[in-house]
Amino acid sequence: MTQDIQPPRADDVDQQTLDALLAKQACYDLVMRFVACNDRRDPQGLAGLFAAKGVLVRPNGETLVGPAAIAAAYAERPADRLTRHLVGNVLIDVTSATGAIGSCTVLLWSGSAQDTPGPFGRPAQGRQVMGEFEDTFVRTEQGWRIARREARFTFVREA
Repeated sequence: MTQDIQPPRADDVDQQTLDALLAKQACYDLVMRFVACNDRRDPQGLAGLFAAKGVLVRPNGETLVGPAAIAAAYAERPADRLTRHLVGNVLIDVTSATGAIGSCTVLLWSGSAQDTPGPFGRPAQGRQVMGEFEDTFVRTEQGWRIARREARFTFVREA
């Protein structure tokens, strides 16, 4: 005999559990919005995901502090560079009512807008890399934001 398993009803979930689930989802959304803004070439939107004193450590070790510095660095990307980030293995741990940490794996492909797309898209150019983000999140008056993001590459496939 099988038992019909029902998900918990909202009134069966305590507030602490609900708050933790909402925090996890908000932090997960920040991870995904970061790559969406990056791939859509939206440096202001990307910078808006960070806390006022947010830090972004790029894979080359360059450290950007604050949304203005982050936006400026991403606005300087070559105009024809296209990127697509595939993100997986996203793990978020809520550490307090105002803090969380997370990690994810990223596969990055890039190409050029100058290449004519064919039936299978544009050719990938340059090295293709796999890396990871290590994140610290903070709850602010504006909602959850990235307090610190460290990016690093783990594997590379040369062109």
